[in-house]
Amino acid sequence: METDSAGLADDAETRLSAEQVQWADIVFVMEKRHRAKLQREFGRRLNGKRIVCLDIPDKYQFMDPELVALIELRAGKHLGSSKAQ
Repeated sequence: METDSAGLADDAETRLSAEQVQWADIVFVMEKRHRAKLQREFGRRLNGKRIVCLDIPDKYQFMDPELVALIELRAGKHLGSSKAQ
């Protein structure tokens, strides 16, 4: 399994690129508003991609232990099978 991380905000340290979207099998977003922005910005490039909203408020600092635990819990159940939803 390979992972990558990027943001949708204009000031994100690493801004999500079309190449990353094309590379990904699954795209995780923190909030529903992120999913909407992802769909606006990348539209057709998302065809066939699984988009999973983790419903985690985007209020945490990078690598906050609580955030890491939430991501592991909520994203983990989607990683066992590419067909699971």
